[in-house]
This record gives sequence, C-alpha cells and structure tokens, in this order.
Amino acid sequence: MSSLSGRLFQGTDLRQEMKANPRLYQAMELLYMPLMDLQEHLKAEMAENPFLEMTEADVASEISLDGEETPAEEKTDEEIDWEEILLDGFGDGGERRGTWEVTESTLPTPSTSRDLHDHLRDQLHHQPLDDRKVRIAEEIIGNIEDTGFLSCDLETVVEGVNQWLEDIRATARARAEALEDLEEREEELEEVQELFRPCEPEEAEAALRVVQSMDPPGIGARDIRESILLQLERLDREDTLAYELVSEHFEDLLNHRWNEIARGLGISPRKVQDAADALAGLDPKPGLQFSRDDDGYVLPDLVVEKIDGEYHVFLNDTNLPRLRISRAYREVARNRDQYKGENREFISRKLNSANWMIQAIEQRRQTMLKVMNFIVDRQRDFFEKGVQHLKPLTLREVAEHIDMHESTVSRVTNEKYVQTPRGVFHLKFFFSSGLSTASGEDISARSVKDKIRILVEQEDSGKPLTDQKIVDLLDSEGISIARRTVAKYRDQLGILPARMRKRV
Repeated sequence: MSSLSGRLFQGTDLRQEMKANPRLYQAMELLYMPLMDLQEHLKAEMAENPFLEMTEADVASEISLDGEETPAEEKTDEEIDWEEILLDGFGDGGERRGTWEVTESTLPTPSTSRDLHDHLRDQLHHQPLDDRKVRIAEEIIGNIEDTGFLSCDLETVVEGVNQWLEDIRATARARAEALEDLEEREEELEEVQELFRPCEPEEAEAALRVVQSMDPPGIGARDIRESILLQLERLDREDTLAYELVSEHFEDLLNHRWNEIARGLGISPRKVQDAADALAGLDPKPGLQFSRDDDGYVLPDLVVEKIDGEYHVFLNDTNLPRLRISRAYREVARNRDQYKGENREFISRKLNSANWMIQAIEQRRQTMLKVMNFIVDRQRDFFEKGVQHLKPLTLREVAEHIDMHESTVSRVTNEKYVQTPRGVFHLKFFFSSGLSTASGEDISARSVKDKIRILVEQEDSGKPLTDQKIVDLLDSEGISIARRTVAKYRDQLGILPARMRKRV
C-alpha cells in the first residue's frame, strides 16, 4: 500500500519569470501594423492624448476664419490658459469636466459599383412579367453566387417562394374573411387562392430561363458546363463542334483527351483542339466581372532606390504624423506640485504614455530599416539581375544579424510592401527555402520556380517537357531537385501536366 498523502500544503519558492507588460504588447502591435493602419492608429492616439501633437513640418498651415492661410508656427500658446484647463478641466479620474460641443465630421466615401444582384434586378424589373413570376425570379437571383452560378437546386427555390406565398396568403385570407358581404367574401377568397397558389417546379424552371437570358451571358448556370453552353447559345453557336464538345464530351474536354474525342467523332485531333481553343474566349465564371472586391492597391511601407550605384533604403512615411510632446502642456506639466490627487495622476499617465509612443514609433522605424537593409545586402543579385538570382533567406538569419527575436522580424515583414526598381513586392517575397547546387552554393526555391516557368514557356508544344525532363534540365545547370518537388512547384505555378499541355 502506498503511504503517499493527499493533503494540501502551502510553500514558497524563488524563480525567475519574464512577463510581457501591456506596453510591450502595444509595441509588438505597432510593428505588426502596415502603414495605413498605423496612420489611423496615431490619429486616434493624438485625439485621446492631449500631450501629443504634430511637429510644424507636418502641420503646414491652418485656415483662418477670414479664409487666409496662417502658418502653424506663427500661432502662439499665450491665448489659451492651459493651466486652467489642466487644473479645472479634468474631474475625478482624469475625465474632462464641462460641456463640449460635439461635431460630426463627414468624410467623403468612395463610390462603389453596383454588384451582380443589383444588375440582375434592374434587368428583371424591365421584363414583361406579373408579380408572381417576378417574385420567383427574385428568389433565384438571391441564390446566385458572386461567380454567377446558382448556389442551390430549384427545389430549394420552390420552398423559399412557397414560404413567402404562405405568409402573404394568410394575411390576404384574413382580410377577405373580414368582409361582411358573403358574395364579395367568396370572390375575394377565390382570388386569394388563385393568386397565391403554391409554386410548382415548372414555374421555377421558367423563371430560371428568364434569369439565364439576362446579362452577362452564362448567368444563373448550375455548373461550368451549363454556363459555357448558355454563352454559346447566346452567340448562336449551337450547331458548332465546340458546342458538341461541351454538350457531349465535357469530361474528355477538361482532360485534353483530343485523340479519344477525335476517334469518337471521326475527325482529326487538330480539329478537336481548334474547337477547344475557340472556347478559351468564354468566361467560365461570368459573375466575377461584377465583383465588388477592391483593386489590389497597396501603399509601400519602404522604398529602395539605386543612387550612384548603391541601393539605399527609405521609409515611405511622409504621410505619417511626426509626433512630439505638446509644448503648451509640457510647460504646465513641469510644475506638477500644484496638481493634486487624480488630476496629477492623469497628467503623469498621459505624459508617460506620450513619451512612450514617440519612442515606440522611432524604434519601429529603426527596426524596419535594419531588416530591409539586410535584405538588400543579401539579395543584391536579385536587384541587379532578377528573380532567378534570388538567394535563400530565413527569418532566423535576419534576426541573428540585427540581434532581435525571430518573431520581431516576422511582425516587421507581415503585410508590409517595398517599392524597388524592379517593382513592388511583399517583404515575404524575399524569404524562401534553398536548394543545393553542384557548385556548393544555395539557390532560392523561388528562383527555381522561375526557371521551371521559363522552361515550360520555351518548350516545344508538340513535345512538352515532362517533370522528369525538367529535373534533368535543372540537373544540367547544377541544381539537384526531386521529380515530386518539380511537380509541386509546377502545380503552385498553375502549369498543367505535360500530357495536358501537348498540342497536335
């Protein structure tokens, strides 16, 4: 039997621990923020902390009441009794006392284009349809995805319409039964029963055909095959070989089985391929042209320029407010002995917070410059010669060089972009694993992908390169790589297998 006791007891021990304080979390968050998010964050900080203000370099001028511009540096602080504000303007807990006028600023908002559903509803209301058919068509439009495909079967559409009809029918029936004239009541009930009868699948099919006749061609299809057929019908190409391929040989068409299709149709593989090429101009997802996704505009956080043969790194922070401690508040805060209780605590807290914010922003700037300068030094061949000369690089290497933690480097490179003489790149672009070469040097996986892309672009379309052939060609350049790795890189590049790239 064990003699171990299950009693609880208290004890003391001495150990070292490292805990992250709130300001450390805030500093890490500042590193993580891209430029535009940081701009909004600093504006919010200035609105909340009276000790923060922009330098004169950022405050170019202010508009006076008479409409003339008055430079910011010409304004003085003697007109405002800051001591009175600090002593009497804050109540318990540092809250502002008194009545403040709240003004709402209206910012211009970018206009958004009408989406696919708006486009379809506009066309629907110009169709010569009764209210019942319009309601069924609206149910169908509501179930169309952004790609343009119908996201459900027609049974679901019928169920949705019938639920709506049942609710309307119950209301109309109650109104009819309230009529005192018996004959009028019967007529009204019969009309209600006819007008709001349950929707039948045939009606949904007819409404779907109405929607599919709208712009863009191929809208409302239940799959890619139907979408392409609808587009061909709109072009009056039902009697073409292309229509027959989609209608009768779609699976073989997707897999580029030109010879099998040709034997089944008794024609040459070249004719099959020409017909398939004609389908390339059709849009397999017609709804995406009305997508409301924003254009992929980015604001680079860093800029790399070549000046006198050397690459220099700059922060693209000209629109970022330059912060300093407010001179007016600083003068009053120097004599904190006159403040008592929570007012004094409030001033100390806000002053310390303002000092910390200024230091944190400067630390962020220096860290980003250190990281980007190391990247430029390491990837100089890329800036000179292109992506095939990109070297392998890891976050750990950068962290060790700048004497910071790997997680810090990860935050610096997250969602950040750099403008270079070769274009705008995500900072993560410069990081990739490496492969060994015969010369003993390492080569970036990204540059290997680019080599594969170029090899495929230059191949003989009648005899496309197999994955093994690509392995052999890379090996002849001193790059040792497995066939499965080539296949993985090829898939990531969106390149089809050799058999599907073959032309006849």
